[in-house]
Amino acid sequence: MIISNMRGVNFGGWFSQIDAIQEKDPDTFPGMLPHIESFLSSADFAQVKEWGFDHIRLPVDYANVFDEETLEPREDVLSLLDKAIDWGRLCGLNVILDLHKCPGHDFHSGTTTPQKFFSDPSYREQAKKVWAHLAERYGGNSHVLLEILNEPVAPNAEIWNEVKDELFAEIRHFAPHAPIVVGSNLWNNASQFAHLTPVEDDNVLYSFHCYTPIVFTHQLAPWIAGDFFQERRPWPGEYPAPPQTENNLPHEVGFWDQDRLRHSLQPVLDFQEKYKVPVACNEFGVFAQVERQARMRWLREFLEILRENRIGYSYWNYKNLDFGIISQGESLHQDNEEYNQNPERRDDELLSLLTQD
Repeated sequence: MIISNMRGVNFGGWFSQIDAIQEKDPDTFPGMLPHIESFLSSADFAQVKEWGFDHIRLPVDYANVFDEETLEPREDVLSLLDKAIDWGRLCGLNVILDLHKCPGHDFHSGTTTPQKFFSDPSYREQAKKVWAHLAERYGGNSHVLLEILNEPVAPNAEIWNEVKDELFAEIRHFAPHAPIVVGSNLWNNASQFAHLTPVEDDNVLYSFHCYTPIVFTHQLAPWIAGDFFQERRPWPGEYPAPPQTENNLPHEVGFWDQDRLRHSLQPVLDFQEKYKVPVACNEFGVFAQVERQARMRWLREFLEILRENRIGYSYWNYKNLDFGIISQGESLHQDNEEYNQNPERRDDELLSLLTQD
């Protein structure tokens, strides 16, 4: 199943980051279960297949599908997740089932707060319980890949290497034949592949994310505190260091263009070559409020790099969450010209860029 040039999209905001959907437009939010029932459907899987993608990455926040206190499975939600997994199979799409948030770990709060998942073993035991159920329930499906954790924020690479091996073993026990997706530390940063250790297993896809440099891709993003990120910046461009550290996000200072972006992925390419393993970029994108020409140039140049190196990808995001191919009901982006060209509010230029050979 694991191929070098896989091409897909993320279905974020469906079983994950529902709180972010609610926070953006609280007056129209229907509640968690009605949201899951209505946000996406089998028609979206069919649409993605028709566009020419071969997989979807399906992020899941544990607290949406398990009771947050007891970790008992929520069958009302898991029955909907069952349908999603089946829709992928029926449409001929592989599904990367991504544990987006787990007990004691939230990639977003990790920008400012140490994650208890790495300091308190009880949280890892809870995560194992979550994975035991998910792996046993879905790991027998031939079209499903299991991603152990989205964007880990461990204190150092050594800790992440130990923890990812621990989680990997648990998943493999309950899903002996499923491909497993392993990412690098610090929000799946490409630079961290220099410190990532491979697992002793042949059925593994290694993953990185790319929003580099983040002061460009996340400029104007309202969820990042401080004035530094609220300035418009060009691409290519010279990016200064922040005047003060308000988060521990990587601030890649200096001049950035396609050549430096290409060079930033070298640790991934070195890892791929050294261990003869498949790698993929499972998230990338530019915030929808970034100046259009600069946004599209970054995306075009990044995709060129991936295609040059036959690296597969999953674009973030299919619908909404500020990066969508489609934007429906997002008040922040209601005036974006690219979404107002058709009734579906679909960014056709972006879609064409993502699906071209």
